[in-house]
Amino acid sequence: MSQFQQEVTGLEISVEGNTSDSSVSHQSAIDVKGLYKSFGRLSVLEDISLSVKEGEVVSVIGPSGSGKSTLARCICRLERIDSGEIYLYGQRTDGQKHSNSDIARLVGMIFQQFNLFPHLSVLDNLTLSPMRILGLSREEAQENAMALLKRVGLEEKQNARPNQLSGGQCQRVAIARALAMSPKIMLFDEPTSALDPELVGEVLEVIAGLVDSGMTMMIITHEMMFAKEVSDRVLFMADGNIVEQGHPKKIFTSPEVPRTQIFLQRLLAHFGKELTEGEKRGECSHGA
Repeated sequence: MSQFQQEVTGLEISVEGNTSDSSVSHQSAIDVKGLYKSFGRLSVLEDISLSVKEGEVVSVIGPSGSGKSTLARCICRLERIDSGEIYLYGQRTDGQKHSNSDIARLVGMIFQQFNLFPHLSVLDNLTLSPMRILGLSREEAQENAMALLKRVGLEEKQNARPNQLSGGQCQRVAIARALAMSPKIMLFDEPTSALDPELVGEVLEVIAGLVDSGMTMMIITHEMMFAKEVSDRVLFMADGNIVEQGHPKKIFTSPEVPRTQIFLQRLLAHFGKELTEGEKRGECSHGA
C-alpha cells in the first residue's frame, strides 16, 4: 500500500447511505484552489476554486467549451495544471508526490466515448486494473466484476466484446469498470452525450442508483432534468469560470446571473418547458 493510500485509508471515510442521512460525514472530498489551465495561448480554466463534500452530488452545466471536461480531467490528473492546488480528502494531488495509480484508486472517471478495451471481453475489461493496480487475484477480481455487472444489469454480457454491445450497454460496462477499483469519488464527463436518445435512460438509471448509495459524485451533463433531480448543488460554468452555483431549484428557476439566465432560456426554447413543468409536478425529488 502506497503512502497516499495509507493517508486516505486512515481518514476512515464512509460513503455508505443516502446523502440526506444526518450520519453522513461532511468532510471535503474535493478541494480545488485557484486553478488555472491553458492549452498554448488558449486559457481554458481561470482561477477555479470549488469544494465537494463527501457524499455530495454536484452537477456541472454550461455551454460547450466552457472548461467543464478539462476541470474533471485536472481533478483526476489526466491533465497537468498551470497553477493552483487540488486536494482529494485533504491530500494534495497536483504535484509529483502521488502517482496516477494512486489517483485511480480514489477517483473513477466515466468518459463520453466509453474507452473500453475493444480486444477484451466485458469481464476482462473489469478485472484488468483491479488485478494490476489493486493486486487482486483473478478469482477475487472476477467475483467483484460479476457482482458489478449484475448491479448494472449486464451479467449475461460477461463474455461479449464491446463491439457486440449497444452504446448504453458500453457505458454501463464503463461505469462498472470504474466501480471495480472501489473509488470514493466518481466523475462523469457527459456520460450520455454519445448515446442515441432511447439509450440515455438506462445509463441515467445506473447513475441515479449511485446517487442513492451515497457516492460522492461530480456529473458534467447536458441532461438538465436529471441534474435538477439528483444534485445537491449545481455549478454553471462559462468561459473557463464558475459563474454561478447553488441549489438546483435556485439555479433552474431563479438564477441570479444574466449569463446563467441566457443559457437556460436558450435550453428551454430548444427543448420546451420540461424543467419548469417538472418543478410544478414536484419532480425535483433528490435536490429538494
